Parts: sequence; structure tokens; C-alpha cells
Amino acid sequence: MKTERSIGVLDVEPGLPAGSENSYRLAGSMINADTFGLPVLLDTVEGASIDLLMRGEASLEASYIAAARRLEGRGAVLISSYCGGAIQYQDAIAKAVNIPVLTSSLILLPLLLRQLSPSAKIGVMTFDARAFREDWLGIGNPAERRRVVIGGVEGGKLFHNESKCPPETTTLADIEKDIATSVAHLRAANPEIAALLFSCTLFPPAAPSIRRSTGLPVYDVVTLCQATLRSLF
Repeated sequence: MKTERSIGVLDVEPGLPAGSENSYRLAGSMINADTFGLPVLLDTVEGASIDLLMRGEASLEASYIAAARRLEGRGAVLISSYCGGAIQYQDAIAKAVNIPVLTSSLILLPLLLRQLSPSAKIGVMTFDARAFREDWLGIGNPAERRRVVIGGVEGGKLFHNESKCPPETTTLADIEKDIATSVAHLRAANPEIAALLFSCTLFPPAAPSIRRSTGLPVYDVVTLCQATLRSLF
């Protein structure tokens, strides 16, 4: 059934664990309606397990398109994704619907590189730096690629909890701690970092704390969607 204006979010299988939705709806989360002032519609992409998504399984393209079309039909004015790995299907989804598609905060990367001095670097913070795929960056210029450094929270409490089946709740304080520790290590090795880009969709609730503690601008999928919504209404 079509609703009034809403945000459509593509989710992976098996989706959020039953009964645990509230633990994912922290203030600032992309699936918290208060974040955008609009209802959030979730649609699970058929067959989109994390493993297949991370590998960029070609057969998932049709499933992502079908889910995006369902969300558009239900009244979504913008489509995003609850896993940044969906950026692999960004172009295909965008061609299939008639509303803005923002599958990942990594779409911002070319813009951020142009905003900063050529000597500055951007720290991309992800869930697991070991699993991060180079082609997600969409950077062909070697000089620009050298300005992007990747950090992850693998080994931290968030990583440990999310790796369980079903996942366990991680407090905001622990998410902030995991990200802050990773950022500190990344900045120690790369003092030229002048901005942070969160690619993991679990990170946005921690953005205010990281902005305060680092003094750096922090971008994520929420800031990307908010900016797009402001251009629409």
C-alpha cells in the first residue's frame, strides 16, 4: 500500500533480527524516522546475503532493482541501502526508478576530494577494512586514490556483536569507542587526514561524538540523504 512521503531503505537478508529493531534505531540511525522527519520503509532484497553482496554477485542486480521499484511504488521519495556494499548496483538501480538513489555514502567521495587541498587525505571508516573492495571507491586517478585511506572496526565490540547469529545489541558508547580507536590509529599513520567518511551504515549515530573528539568534518549516508531531501522539499 502506498504511503505518503517516505525514505526507502534496501535491506539484506535475513534483515533485522526479530524483536531487535529498537536496538538499531539509535538517534541518528538511517532507519530511525526521527532522523529524517519521514517514515522509513525497509524492503529486503531477495537473495542478498552479506556474503553474496560483498562478492558483488551479478544475479543480485535484478533483486535490487525489484526491491527499489517496490519501494518507489510504496511512496518512497528517495532510496538508500542498509549496507554500503550495494554501491555495486548503484547505476542499475538508478536507471530503473524515477527517484534519487543513494546506495552508499561513498558517492560523496569525488566531491570531498575536490573540496579539500590536494595535500589532504580522507579517512574512509568501514566495518571491516579487510573486506573493503577497491572498486567501491570509484577512483581511477592514482593521485586521488593515494589521498584516500581506509580504516575499520574489525576486532572491536561492534564487529564482535554483529558477527554473531543473531547479532547482539551494541551500545552507542561502544560504537563510539570502536570508531574513535580506529580513527586515532588511522590519523597517527596519516596526519594529513582532513575529513572522515563513514561507509558503514551502523556508524552515523556516532558521528556527533567523533566530530567533537576529532574536530574533523564527518560525512555518512545520513548526511547524504538529508542533503538530498533538502533539495527535494
